[in-house]
Amino acid sequence: MKREEMLIEPDELLARLGDPKLRIYDSTIMFYMGMSAEEAAKMPTAHEVYLQGHIPGAAFFDHQLFSDVGGKYAHTLAPDEILAAQIGQIGIGNHAEVIVYASGLLASATRAWWILHYAGVQHVRVLNGGLPAWREAGGALATGEQKYDPASFTAAFKPEMFASREEVQAALGQGTVVIENALTQDWHDQEHIPGSTCLPLTDLTVGWDILRSQDEISALVAARPKGERIITYCGGGIAATLNAMAHLMVGNENVAVYDGSLFEWKGEGLPLSSSPAMTLA
Repeated sequence: MKREEMLIEPDELLARLGDPKLRIYDSTIMFYMGMSAEEAAKMPTAHEVYLQGHIPGAAFFDHQLFSDVGGKYAHTLAPDEILAAQIGQIGIGNHAEVIVYASGLLASATRAWWILHYAGVQHVRVLNGGLPAWREAGGALATGEQKYDPASFTAAFKPEMFASREEVQAALGQGTVVIENALTQDWHDQEHIPGSTCLPLTDLTVGWDILRSQDEISALVAARPKGERIITYCGGGIAATLNAMAHLMVGNENVAVYDGSLFEWKGEGLPLSSSPAMTLA
């Protein structure tokens, strides 16, 4: 896919704000790294942050509504029939032009993009730079809740866009499949799926919310191991979507996200590797 089919820059969105064809969603996920559960519980939720300031007209994309409420691991994908119904419920029809963005972590928006594209939404793009870039470009903010009327949506799922634990296990040791970790190199050195390589999502972005230029993305991906299929993973299937989109952007079409990622891999007691420098005596 072409970059311009996957990303929209703030200036273009500014020029089109108010277009009735657009459906804009704040898809922020809040991450409070290094905090205890008690400390994190006192911090604002993503929805509360949205209410305090968002792109005018934008509704809130609640990732929980697209996650499997009965699943063992956070943020794993909801069943297909629930996904399809929820997409229509939030106002996305088959001919809608959708923009998703985040405040602070681009991968929150790429996760929303990946879900919608998987379900067959044809026209969906990520706002490069998210809410910070919107404000820097002179975009105004609105407060309070915005919702779109429900729409009719008929899904056309692309099952190849997600990889199961079983597929990852079967791929171990296969030279035709590259398993790529999107977490930081330090994290990868401590623990990773055996045989996987590492392309930190922070290498693909400026800060946390701006995807690097096409030339930079192409150079970074070109330097990675090659395979007939690429499976990206992270902690919980969010950061991995940014890497997966980067691969699509440079022409690697056979790419999937391991939805359960390390949460599931570790939770199911599967083996982990560490880099030699990080191995404890």
